[in-house]
Amino acid sequence: MQPQPPVQSEFVPCPKCGSSNVHKVKYTWWGGVLGPSILHHVKCDNCSTVYNGKNGQSNTVGIIIYSIVLFIIVCLLLGGCSLIGTLLSNGEFSYWTSYTSIFTS
Repeated sequence: MQPQPPVQSEFVPCPKCGSSNVHKVKYTWWGGVLGPSILHHVKCDNCSTVYNGKNGQSNTVGIIIYSIVLFIIVCLLLGGCSLIGTLLSNGEFSYWTSYTSIFTS
């Protein structure tokens, strides 16, 4: 019987302690479920270091960029909802629909 080669982890070893005993992070406070998946966020089981499991580097810059982009998207969505609410409450939406009905009839 031939010896089997060591099992290759899908993640790079921990940059701090060199351990291959790492697991994928499923949820974080900053990214929910989606953020860690996008950034390949993993955690070492030996020293608890968290890093990018694809390249072994820190995810700090990626986390900051992800958070800023998410903040901008939320602001745009809330601003859009606020604009629609304002138009509806001021009656301007009904003016717009009556104005456009001139062209559709």
